[in-house]
Amino acid sequence: MTTLPNTETLLLDLDHGWLTITLNTPENRNALSEELSTELTATLNAVRNDRTVRGITLRGNDGVFCAGGDLKGFMKSLSGDLTQTDITAMNRKGGELFALVNTMPQVVVALVDGAAIAGGLGLVCCADIVVLTKEAKFSLTETQLGIVPAQIAPYVVQRLGLTTTRRLMLTGARFTGDEAAAFGLADVVVDNAAELATAEANIRKDVMRCAPGANAVTKEILLAAPYLGCDAMMDFGADGFARCMVGDEGREGIASFVEKRKPKWAK
Repeated sequence: MTTLPNTETLLLDLDHGWLTITLNTPENRNALSEELSTELTATLNAVRNDRTVRGITLRGNDGVFCAGGDLKGFMKSLSGDLTQTDITAMNRKGGELFALVNTMPQVVVALVDGAAIAGGLGLVCCADIVVLTKEAKFSLTETQLGIVPAQIAPYVVQRLGLTTTRRLMLTGARFTGDEAAAFGLADVVVDNAAELATAEANIRKDVMRCAPGANAVTKEILLAAPYLGCDAMMDFGADGFARCMVGDEGREGIASFVEKRKPKWAK
């Protein structure tokens, strides 16, 4: 059984195979500080290989999802003796967090109420399923501050497409939940924060019908698809299919279909 780390900046709730991670530093609008990023990385790594954890929900406390990078922390870093090489390494470490969220074997759901700005929006784009309120607020503000959205760029493009991402990143334009749906950011848009729980419950119910190992391999295939040529993709897909077919889940799934019953993992 997974042992979750002790955290100061996150609220963790593991219940019936579903982990809810709440970003909980309202004093800086749940910004991606070094401490929060480190604790989030440790938490995700703790459950990464645990197939009893079927899904992960990311959300923010106090009416804000995440305000992006910790700008006050950046200022402290710049006032010290950090070199450009040091800053490059710090930025790369942030990229590793986004890559971790994007490649988690579990289904990752982002519940967004309030603001998801810059890196906060990048974090949302790393999720598999996004649920947000109509009044949620978004923007990619980095270029307005003289910096660049370096590590989140591939994930925003992955979610929104290159044309929309170009416009949003190069203008810092603000948009709300209704517009986010048109951009392709949202899978579900609800009227208010109270309705987020209902939408999430429906998603959990669907995910729990799916085999956790099969979901993990499916994510591997989906994420590999843009980068592999046709022959390599066919080989990669065939290998994943065969691994699942001969594994315990494949055998159980086919047997349950033939015997007209639920598979063992279905809840």
